[in-house]
This record gives sequence, structure tokens and C-alpha cells, in this order.
Amino acid sequence: MSLQIQQVTKRFGSKTALHNISFTIERGEMFGLLGSNGAGKTTTFRLIIGLLKASVGDVLWDGRPVSRMSPRTIGYLPEERGLYPKLKVMEQLIYLGRLRGMSKQEVQVEASKWLSRFQAEQYKNIKIEQLSKGNQQKVQFVAAVMHQPELLILDEPFSGLDPINMNTLKAAVLDLQKDGTTIVFSSHQMNQVESLCENLSILKDGEQVVNGRLGEVKANYKIRKLRVRCDFDIRALDEFSGVIGVSGSTEEKVIEITSRDMVPVIFDWLQGRGVVTLFELEEPTLHDIFVDKAGGR
Repeated sequence: MSLQIQQVTKRFGSKTALHNISFTIERGEMFGLLGSNGAGKTTTFRLIIGLLKASVGDVLWDGRPVSRMSPRTIGYLPEERGLYPKLKVMEQLIYLGRLRGMSKQEVQVEASKWLSRFQAEQYKNIKIEQLSKGNQQKVQFVAAVMHQPELLILDEPFSGLDPINMNTLKAAVLDLQKDGTTIVFSSHQMNQVESLCENLSILKDGEQVVNGRLGEVKANYKIRKLRVRCDFDIRALDEFSGVIGVSGSTEEKVIEITSRDMVPVIFDWLQGRGVVTLFELEEPTLHDIFVDKAGGR
């Protein structure tokens, strides 16, 4: 089974929220969908869960329109939480589980298992509004996964969690993936995306500006950083074709270059000018790529 977004465009009146985006997510894959606020991520998620219909193109699950999916096929953890503050935790989970086609007994068994895993079983009979933001996040996550969905959308799943709870939730997400759950993952924490996703897409103003395997995206990204520590002035490198700029402290400079071909050129230029104690080429991070591709004009 796979999720296919095929040349999808979504318009709201005269406004185009998404324009001709395409990607495929295979069964059991964790796929990163990234973008700044307003880039089109939420619209994409709503198309996947069938809340919206594409103006052009197709959104398919296992080759069929997502509108034909069973309510139990998909789980969704939205960035904006949707819990009822006056309900107790188990009451809330039973209500949401019944909407997914679960029986009350089934919800109680599955929800208790997940709450126990997150060390939150003691909150079963506590009102949502009495919980911390982190514990509310755990309840929202349980609601998204307790019906054992085949396709799971996680939008900023680690928001509001301390490092310990973040690791607990991350381990749960990885276990779901191992069990064959297909996961669409979105976060502004680029280090989490790098550690979890092999493939990704970056949106900007409704356009797809990056799409592919993370390793290939990094390899094809032209801007590189050279870190140089030396006892002489290297600002003259600013004038080199292929050097974007030189920055950094007095002791350590960062040279942004447009390709690896500049590395031996700069290395040769440094020879005989003084003592060089560091010469290091940094591979681009997803953070660098995201800021460059999805940042402002």
C-alpha cells in the first residue's frame, strides 16, 4: 500500500494554496513534509484525510481515492490540538474512539495500554484542562493511534514535550513504523526530521521546492561551509568567484562556497600565509537547506 499525491493543485476561490505537488509514500515509510507557516502543509494534510478535495490531481491510498478510506485507516495528530477541556481523559478517548468505529471496551483496552506506556494511566479520570501541556499532548497522541491506523499523520508531535517525554514519544513512533504504519511527519525541529525521515518534501508558498531522499537532497545542495582557523586575515577570499561570503569570529572563520570544487582552490590559497589549525568542510544540514529553500525572500 502507498499514499500517492499526484500533481495536486488546491484553490480556494482566486487563491491557490497548493500548485502541482507530487510525492509517493510507501508502506512503512516515515516521510517528512516541511514548510514554514502558510506554506501549504495543513492543506495537504486535509486533502490526505479527505476533509478537502483537490481542485486538480489525485490523492490516492492503495490506488483508491482517500475519500473511500475507512475511518480506522488513518490517524491524525494536528498541530492545533482538539481535546475537550471539560471531559475526563478516558471519556475523551472513548468518544474519539467511537468516531473511529471502535467499541467502548476496545478503546479502554487500547487506550490503557498506551497511557501506561507513557506513564499517564493515573490521569484516566482527570479532566483534560487539569493536565499539563505535555500530558495533553500524550492524550492527543493516544487518540491518534489507539485504533491502529495504517496511515498516520503527525504534525508537530513533539510540541510541548520535555526531552524525556520527547524520547518516549519518538520511540513509540519508531515502533509504529516497524509494525508497518505509514507515517507523514511534520516538524520545525529539523534535527528530529533528519533522524526519522529518509524521504521528504519542502513546500514554500504552495510550491514544492524540494522533494526526494534526504541523502540525495544534501548531496545535490550546492552551498557548502568551510571552517577555517588560522592566524592571518582571509577576508580577501570574499572576492573569489564561487565564494558566497566569509563570516565568523576572529579565531574561526566560516567560508560559504557554491561547490566542492572551491575546496582545493581555497586550500592552495591558504598555503604559506601562516598557521592553519583547522580546515574542515561541513556537509549541509537540513536546517541550512530549509532556511535557504523555505525562508523569506
